[in-house]
Amino acid sequence: MEDCLFCKIAAGEIPSNKVYEDDEVLAFRDISPKAPTHILIIPKKHIARLADADEADAVLLAKIQILAKLLAEAEGIAASGYRVVTNSGEDSGQEVQHLHYHLLGGKKLGDIC
Repeated sequence: MEDCLFCKIAAGEIPSNKVYEDDEVLAFRDISPKAPTHILIIPKKHIARLADADEADAVLLAKIQILAKLLAEAEGIAASGYRVVTNSGEDSGQEVQHLHYHLLGGKKLGDIC
């Protein structure tokens, strides 16, 4: 998508503070962190929201979950706990229409569920 912020970041058109990258996935630090560790994990393939993913995306989505675990370990937050959040659609608070996961940790996170 040519006007998608995260597609532009994935393409290297907009700089980011990358913590991981391969052919399918990019992880970078959020510019407005909500916790000491706040990393965004995105597929490079444009999927607007989780509701738009399908069975063909299952391996990619699983890869993102495992990457979240590995990044939590690398950031030193795995033992104390962390949260992985994705929003899907306007009512959820999704601001960028490109599927992304927030990896949050490094402090006690409030109850939301």
